[in-house]
Amino acid sequence: MKKMVLILLMAAMAAAMPCQAAPARVWEHIELTSPAGQDDAPVSVEATVRDGYLYVTLSRRAQIKLFTILGQTVSQAELPAGTSRLRIAARGIYILRAGDTTVRITI
Repeated sequence: MKKMVLILLMAAMAAAMPCQAAPARVWEHIELTSPAGQDDAPVSVEATVRDGYLYVTLSRRAQIKLFTILGQTVSQAELPAGTSRLRIAARGIYILRAGDTTVRITI
């Protein structure tokens, strides 16, 4: 009985705590370049990790999706040609999809 009361009390306290939403993951555009080639050409992707940021360089505008290794979406955006970066706080293995190109990233 005491355990049940304790569990209910803890659940009520957890429900009463204000929840803060996780900060939105926003891509920052570092360097914009004019796209080379046609829009239907495959997008070339270069991904590097430095100082807690994921830097992505695209040859043309592309839809970007970043997933955890478990398939959970971390970020999704349409990025212009050039270099953009995203702050990644958690270490691990990520999958980056840009158009038809897929890249494995280890942080």
